[in-house]
Amino acid sequence: MLCEPLQVMVLVSTSMHSLTGRPCRASLDAQAIELALQQPGAVIEVVHAGNAGDSEQSALRDYLGMGIGQISVLKLPELSDPVSALAQYVNEAEPDLVLCGEQAEWGEASGLLPYLLADQLGWAIVPHIAGLAGVADRHIELLQALPRGQRRKLLVKQPVVVTINSAAPQARQSAFLKARDGIINMLESEYDSEHEFGLKLAADREQSQWQLQPAKQRPKRLKIITAKTAAERMKAATMVTPSQAGKVLQDTSPQQAAEAILALLREEGVLK
Repeated sequence: MLCEPLQVMVLVSTSMHSLTGRPCRASLDAQAIELALQQPGAVIEVVHAGNAGDSEQSALRDYLGMGIGQISVLKLPELSDPVSALAQYVNEAEPDLVLCGEQAEWGEASGLLPYLLADQLGWAIVPHIAGLAGVADRHIELLQALPRGQRRKLLVKQPVVVTINSAAPQARQSAFLKARDGIINMLESEYDSEHEFGLKLAADREQSQWQLQPAKQRPKRLKIITAKTAAERMKAATMVTPSQAGKVLQDTSPQQAAEAILALLREEGVLK
């Protein structure tokens, strides 16, 4: 008896490069596509919901460069709720598995979309996934990333929403020719006669009440250690950086000690 191919839908967002500021793919979403591409015989559909301007299309082509061929874009008006639109689209497509990154790198970036989507669909959601171990009898075996580099196998019934952890396989590089030749399929909010359904859009009431203002300078965030092995984490935790290196003052006058303290406070940004 032949098993039906796994139907995988990957939800992607756009990001902005931290150095150049240009639109680009989101790291975790790219890892979700990489995980889908590693599944033999899987039928993959990549979906993006939101604006579809030139900058967004430029970022989406980074995903096309991974070799997926086509991206479906749910073109939504400003201040519309993407969760409602995605839930309707997923219900119509009926995939076995929905993959998405744990958190977006642009926009609200709250990490709540997978949970809100699973709630509207009535599906189970499994977070922090680092790999797919196998598929059998309408069940998917997932490899979940745990603290301290541990892993746990979970057997989950289809369909299910899965969020991808940074411990998943790293995404392949984007090839220019594949990115150029890939297709971005734009789906308007009101579909044409070829579709059997119409997309009912819901307004994002929370976002419509926001008041936007220029950001103020805030204290520096603590460095996030992304090491995956215990040895790398120990090295990162115990390594002394130049900013942490101290200076021992002995037999100095009060004036010299005060000047050294002021210099340190200015260096750390406490005083200006």
